[in-house]
Amino acid sequence: MSDRKKVTIVGAGMTGGAMAQRLVEKDYCDVVLQDEPSIVETMHHGKALDLAQAAAWARYDSQVIPTDTWEATAGSEVVVLTAGAPRKPGMTREDLLNSNAAIVREKVENAVKHSPDAVLIVFANPMDAMVHVALKASGFPRERVIGQGGMLDSARYRTFVSRETGASIKDVAGYVLGGHTDTTMVPIVSTTTVGGIPLTSLLPKDKIDALVERTMKGGAEVLGLLKSGSAYQAPAAATIEMVGAIVLDQRRMLPCSILMKGEYGLQDIVCGTIVKLGTGGVQQAYEAPVSADELSKIKAAAEATKELVGLLT
Repeated sequence: MSDRKKVTIVGAGMTGGAMAQRLVEKDYCDVVLQDEPSIVETMHHGKALDLAQAAAWARYDSQVIPTDTWEATAGSEVVVLTAGAPRKPGMTREDLLNSNAAIVREKVENAVKHSPDAVLIVFANPMDAMVHVALKASGFPRERVIGQGGMLDSARYRTFVSRETGASIKDVAGYVLGGHTDTTMVPIVSTTTVGGIPLTSLLPKDKIDALVERTMKGGAEVLGLLKSGSAYQAPAAATIEMVGAIVLDQRRMLPCSILMKGEYGLQDIVCGTIVKLGTGGVQQAYEAPVSADELSKIKAAAEATKELVGLLT
């Protein structure tokens, strides 16, 4: 292991592998790929070696260290938790609740034992509830336990806005707040712009409503097309954007899920909002402008998460 900063990715499935690839190609930290040999046998070792060999032509010096245990993860600046069962066709994120909660709880306890100063990024579903699990298991403040759902949902939203308007996705500015389920995410249409022009000036309401609905069902759409396994490329790109913001202290303004402390009138429930991500995790949380209708949907999302948290055993 070099003297570079260290990021641990827990879980070496399709998403964890894609995250590791995107991260090493950034070339600013070493990556530890942690998984259990009883689950994926030697897959994480194979992926690590494959990525090491890719460096000859992809031109990065970052190291990928596979491990079956936790000692190699010690001192990680960020720990990304992807471990957990993926959704299968016909399955909701909520169906995964308690089976994934047990996995997340065990992984978090091990991670924080070896990296007590790390920032945790939670990827496991149902994500908002799993952030609650990670908060409790770690004992960390809200600034260091962050859910990535809004990042992925916003990526899907921007994709559909770009396609519908015919404009470059680089010029689409729009966020999805609220929860990370098919019924609780809230695309914030009221402040979405394309090249600075309000989306509501570019598209009729029926077109906007259709792309909002497609965004909310975006995960299920990919799931249905893949047939086996869920999305992994967009989730990886979204998560590594968060990792970079933290490790490089970029102070990015990004849509993430955190424990609410008064934002939108919500208290002690995980919900998506805009945060400033940099060294140490969330440096500031913001209450982004939303319409009255969007605010009611954000509050409804929080209530739905409260119900899920109440079902945790």
